[in-house]
Amino acid sequence: MYNRKTLSLPDIQLSYLEWNQGKEPLLLLHGLADNALVWSSLGDYLAADYHIIAPDMRGHGDSSKPENDYTFDSVIADLEALMDNMGWVNAHVVGHSWSGKLACIWATKNPQYLKSMVLVDPIFIWKMPDLIKLTFPILYRVLPFLKGMGPFDSYEAAEKQVQKLNQYQDWTALQKQVFQASIEQKVDGNWGSKFTIAARDGIFEQVMRVPGLTESVNIPTLFVQPQKGVNRQNWQLKPYKTYLKNLQISQLPGNHWCFMTQPESFNQTIETFIRLKVRG
Repeated sequence: MYNRKTLSLPDIQLSYLEWNQGKEPLLLLHGLADNALVWSSLGDYLAADYHIIAPDMRGHGDSSKPENDYTFDSVIADLEALMDNMGWVNAHVVGHSWSGKLACIWATKNPQYLKSMVLVDPIFIWKMPDLIKLTFPILYRVLPFLKGMGPFDSYEAAEKQVQKLNQYQDWTALQKQVFQASIEQKVDGNWGSKFTIAARDGIFEQVMRVPGLTESVNIPTLFVQPQKGVNRQNWQLKPYKTYLKNLQISQLPGNHWCFMTQPESFNQTIETFIRLKVRG
């Protein structure tokens, strides 16, 4: 139900999916090492009523992969240029994981672009302590979900490995499609993720260095808290409850990638929230 398009900007090309049936603008932002196809179930579900854009973020998928410049400011500039190109004044924004933190930063810098926010199990909203900054580069090299980066000797070896990961646990048609869009054969014949090491390092540096919420935000916000997600404790929710003054929290089944592992309940929850904000 979508078309893949490309926006050429002065320093980058952004590849994105577009569902162009409805009129209400909706922008879908994937998490670290993923790509726009993670939203294909939600996009199809909402297509009749919304004009939907889901970009491959810089460093991911079919978008450009610069060697540096993965700052939040640069990524936000990408998204604002994409919205301006669409003629959108503002949009409902859904952000997962790292992009959930990105959405919060965007909301404090240029809130006029966001009509509402959905934060899907966002990560590291605070500024990381210096001690963690020293050890985190070691940690993220062994994070389970990044084991899909490769390299692998063959496509078959890559597929066998990723089926062990939480986001691909059921190996549904959707999950297989997302994986196939995330991988490519390299010049040396091995297979690996389209997500680059430069993007991984640059994004993690920003996630550790830049706090996500530093002032009050009045934008209507839905916090999606999966049952097996990363935000399970009250102390993790405290910054959101403190700074997001129009906050709703919805607990859903599934893990960090509940939009791929439990898409039915996820899609219905997002539809209900955004529809109420449209009417409001």
